[in-house]
Amino acid sequence: MATSMVCLVALCLVSPLLLAGAVLGNPGYGGLFPQFYDHSCPKAKEIVHSIVAQAVARETRMAASLVRLHFHDCFVKGCDASVLLDNSTNIVSEKGSNPNKNSIRGFEVVDEIKVALETACPGTVSCADILALAVGGPYWDVPLGRRDSLGASIQGSNNDIPAPNNTLPTIITKFKRLGLNIVDVVALSGGHTIGLSRCTSFRQRLYNQSGNGLADSTLDVSYAAQLRQGCPRSGGDDNLFPLDIVTSTKFDNFYFKNILAGRGLLSSDEVLLTKSAETAALVKAYANDVHLFFQHFAQSMVNMGNISPLTGSQGEIRKNCRRLNNFH
Repeated sequence: MATSMVCLVALCLVSPLLLAGAVLGNPGYGGLFPQFYDHSCPKAKEIVHSIVAQAVARETRMAASLVRLHFHDCFVKGCDASVLLDNSTNIVSEKGSNPNKNSIRGFEVVDEIKVALETACPGTVSCADILALAVGGPYWDVPLGRRDSLGASIQGSNNDIPAPNNTLPTIITKFKRLGLNIVDVVALSGGHTIGLSRCTSFRQRLYNQSGNGLADSTLDVSYAAQLRQGCPRSGGDDNLFPLDIVTSTKFDNFYFKNILAGRGLLSSDEVLLTKSAETAALVKAYANDVHLFFQHFAQSMVNMGNISPLTGSQGEIRKNCRRLNNFH
């Protein structure tokens, strides 16, 4: 793959053959399997990939936004597209939760994909599978066959999604509740090698009570000084900063190298190195071996995508990802 290639979906400069060796499309993923739409909507993957590629070409940041959208969906009630539902008479949208409000994005891209799929194969491809495909293939086989939820959970969105200021034990617990392990915690955190974060998510690390020194001594001093310039003690909450200061639009392993250098942006990044020997060993391993990181990330994305999927006659296939089919 050419080194000048712009990120398509989640990954940049990753060999499809490398990742194909990591995830072989095991049909045992809760009844999901990569060939689910081969007969009912044979061009589904092609349609999704094409629209995502166009969206990322317009705005590179969209790759990270779609990964985050899938992540925030799967951690609440499973991978069921509940995060896409708007407020209605019977729905309190997860979009208004603390982790999502004024932060989560990419809904218009999902809408565009859904319109194209409804034209090609009406009532066939779920919104939950759209999210999985948007951040997965062609880089690894994405198990498919999810159906869409009939409700949302703003309480779950507020409580279950790992937060930037969570302790490492809390983060690990939130992963373990969903059947994910320590490798998944560190590998999926590597998604921070692309994308941006708001000042409000890390300001607490930059200022002690007097405002003269750092609250977090693990931060590299020169890096912290750069952050302070755009993230003042008050104001500027929505100012954006790259999660990976070196290669923020390229999917690589510099995120882990940054952590080793005291340049992890979020507290939840830094604690992977400083609060657990097991997670620290993985940070160092991924920093030293980009291929190992790619393989583990691909497998962990499949593991996450398998969290409590609705299958068979459960849920529905939404015609519009923002509302239920019996919307009123």
